[in-house]
Amino acid sequence: MRDYVEIGLGRQAQRTYDLDDISLVPTRRTRSSKDVDTTWHIDAYTFDIPFVSHPTDALATPEFVIEMGKQGGLGVINAEGLWGRHTDLEAALEQVYSHPGDNAVLQRLHGADLDTELLTERIRQVREAGVTVAVRVSPQNARELAPVVIAAGAELLFIQGTLISAEHVSTGGEPLNLKEFIGSLDVPVIAGGVADYTTALHLMRTGAAGVIVGGGVNTNPETVGIDVPLATAVADAAAARRDYLDETGGRYVHLLADGDFVNSAEVTKAVACGADGVVLGPLLASAREAGGKGWYWPAAAGHPRFPRGFVDYAAAVPGDLDVDFLDGEADHNAPSLEVVLHGPSNEPFGQFNLVGGLKRAMAKCGYTDLKSFQKVNLAIRG
Repeated sequence: MRDYVEIGLGRQAQRTYDLDDISLVPTRRTRSSKDVDTTWHIDAYTFDIPFVSHPTDALATPEFVIEMGKQGGLGVINAEGLWGRHTDLEAALEQVYSHPGDNAVLQRLHGADLDTELLTERIRQVREAGVTVAVRVSPQNARELAPVVIAAGAELLFIQGTLISAEHVSTGGEPLNLKEFIGSLDVPVIAGGVADYTTALHLMRTGAAGVIVGGGVNTNPETVGIDVPLATAVADAAAARRDYLDETGGRYVHLLADGDFVNSAEVTKAVACGADGVVLGPLLASAREAGGKGWYWPAAAGHPRFPRGFVDYAAAVPGDLDVDFLDGEADHNAPSLEVVLHGPSNEPFGQFNLVGGLKRAMAKCGYTDLKSFQKVNLAIRG
């Protein structure tokens, strides 16, 4: 039963919960973490871990995407980022993280013309490495760019914005009807983000193989007043998935939680609320393969007229110390992506060995697979 609060005469608001508002409740049975299976399947693709990288150039160099695949996860390329706009990708990235907080630099770099041949070449480089290729396009440019990236070798297409709907309407232009568009494609589509039951259900009805819940790390709360409470949003989307499963007689749509995760505990709680996988952003910025060398910015930070993100130092340090004084110079000691995901780690705050954190939480609560873990008991903190 939903909890509504009256905030004024004739006006109500739903009480919602974020991930730090809840905790897991273990039962009488525990397991060994060695017995836990974190395998995740979507369409015909199987991954050893349920972790997807946010489609930002702060993470996705070709090296990072390839290594993400080798470590069992899924790296996502931003088709509208710097990959297809600058031949010298490393120099472009250095310009961004050398000017933290200055969105004008990022906007200028994103303002360069998109070279589809260059983008195609770099996507093929990832494809030739033998990992699954996932590419993100925005709803506004999906009709134009999807055929390009699919021809280049994209096997999974992400149609992703901070928040989207099943039908993107644009004055003076032809609306993008996702149901018709997805039906015309030969690759599985993962679409989002969404924040509520109704929108999640509508996206499922478009034929999407997966739905992204949440908008990742952005300044939507400060710019447009939208702040997704991820625990409630994922639980509501999971309810939509159950209803859609009944509606279709068995078609299962995967949920990817995309939020401002700060440690492995929040990643774990997102799965417990009903997510099949998790989209990681700043938590992966510490990896030496990441393009931003410890600096992080979301894809929305490069918007030419209304950016909803900024360049910030996000690399993990023990004790959550202030690292602004490092000025980005700590990257020579950066851990590999393998350590960030699988360890071993001597960092005690859940920012490295993310897979180990998930496995131990599942084991301590008595579960050995992701799907059954979604049934774990939850408690409200405070």
